[in-house]
Order: sequence, then C-alpha cells, then structure tokens
Amino acid sequence: MRSQTNSEGASVQATAPTPLGPDSLTWKYFGDWRGMLQGVWAGSMQNMHPGLGAGVEEHSEFFDERWERLYRSLYPIGGVVFDGDRAQQTAEQVRGYHNTIKGVDKHGRKYHALDPDTFYWAHATFFMGTILTGDNFMGGLTEEQKRQLFTEHIQWYRLYGMSMRPVPETWEAFLEYWDHMCRNVLEDNKATRDVLNLSGLGVPPFLTWLPDRVWAILRIPVARGFVWLTVGMYDEPVRERLGYRWTARDERLHTLVGRTVNALFRLVPWRYRYHPRARAGWDRETGRTRRDAPLVHTPPRNLPPLGRRDDPKHYSPRV
Repeated sequence: MRSQTNSEGASVQATAPTPLGPDSLTWKYFGDWRGMLQGVWAGSMQNMHPGLGAGVEEHSEFFDERWERLYRSLYPIGGVVFDGDRAQQTAEQVRGYHNTIKGVDKHGRKYHALDPDTFYWAHATFFMGTILTGDNFMGGLTEEQKRQLFTEHIQWYRLYGMSMRPVPETWEAFLEYWDHMCRNVLEDNKATRDVLNLSGLGVPPFLTWLPDRVWAILRIPVARGFVWLTVGMYDEPVRERLGYRWTARDERLHTLVGRTVNALFRLVPWRYRYHPRARAGWDRETGRTRRDAPLVHTPPRNLPPLGRRDDPKHYSPRV
C-alpha cells in the first residue's frame, strides 16, 4: 500500500495500478493499424463532449497539422497500454499534457481537461473504439470478449491516477452510461464539425511522393469514404443529432467493407499489423528486444512545429 493524491486533491491509500500485458485482449486489438479506420469516429465522439470540445476549440492546433498530430499522439496513448513497467510513467505524462487546458466556453460553462468526467469520456471512446475496431474490421467480438475488454479498460485507466468516480463498475452499467452520453450529453459543435470536415485534408505521410494535383482529386472520395465509414459506427442518437441518414443498404455495404479489410490484413505479417509503440511492446515480451530497451518515439516528421515544441500540452520527444 502507498499514499497518493488523486486528481481531486484527496489523499488516499491505494495499491500501485498494474499495467496490462500480452495476455490481455487489449494488447491484441488496441494497437492494430485497423484502429485508424475509426480515427474520425473517435475524434468526433470525443469533441462532442461539451468540455472536451471547448478545450479543443480554444486550445488545440490539431487542424493545422492533422496527420502529424494524429500519428504522434498514437505513441504516448499506445504507450499507456504497451509500455509494461513504464506504462504508469507514460500515463502520468499523458495526463500532464492536459494541465493547462481549461477556461470558460462560449456558453459560459467552465471546463477543464482534467475534470474527471471529461477525462474519462476520452478514455471511454478509446475503449469503445477498440470494440468497434474488433467488431467491424477484425472479424467480430463475442459478448465475453467485450466484457473482458471492459474490465481491462478499467485496469488501464487506473494508470492515469485520475478519480475513478465516473467509471462504471460493470459492463451493463457502462452500456447505460454510453447510451446516456449519446442521447443526453453529447452536442453538435464546431470542434466536432471540424473533425468531420476533411475537405482540406493534406496528403498522408506515407504518400508524400504523390503530386498535389493528384491528391486534390483523390482527396474527394477518400474524405467522403472516411465520413461514411464513421457514420456507420455512430450510435443512432448521434447520427440523428448530427443530421446523418443511414440505410439498410449502407449497413450491408459497411459490413462488406469491414470483412474485406479483415481479409486483406490476413496477408500482412503479424508484427506489422501493429503500430510501432505496440510492436515494441510485443518485441520486448517475446524476447525480440531487451526488456529495458528504450521506448519507441515518434519520428521527427510528426513533431509539432518548432515554435510549439516546448509547449507543455504537446508530446514532443527529443528525437
């Protein structure tokens, strides 16, 4: 047992949280590159939370460097799952990036990124994003697997050192929480619409060789396709709030796309289905690298612009 101070300033006695390991389902599903297909879903669902959306709208430069911010964020977020005995340190760093994100929104409501309800909502979308990735693009999940992932998401969340007050205690309670959020709390706001607006999406980092004029043409179906894929993963109350329509034909086509993605990924070597931070975790566990090998960080191409690299709300490793 040890004494610690929680996010609300109270001194409590707690055992050190235990990081997830390779025996968890989260390790199997969370770090897979197929999770990128729910990236727009995750971003929009997070921003629909009033406090989180206000923080993004007033403090984030995400839309100035959409690809770079997305790719570099995967490293510390993934590290909370895959960094082993260093995962709690990574989690505390991630929490620290949110210390200064606070204010009063345009409706006069105070917000803070470290408000327990706001911070947990972001984590809840990571968990549900894992469920959606498994269900839509990895062959599907059983009810038992979803319950296990739910239990693991609590274990994972404890590493942040945040209040556990907002965290539902059971899978059934979580489903009620999620439905309540979708029906009664989430809102249509500028931060959400900005995530869904892919009309100015830059060329992806892995296609930098592509001429701008070619990308300008390809961007149109790519943007429409990602938004359509995202709408298919929304709960119906969210679709209605954002004004989207979803038909039985859309649902059949969405299922077919998911099955095709899953079939194609079977051709990808196992290690390369995972993001580098996740892959490094697996490599340490399987003996491919030393257990004390340095953590893998984002390459320089994903770093914030030079003038923002010392901003405490940015992950900006010395690489």
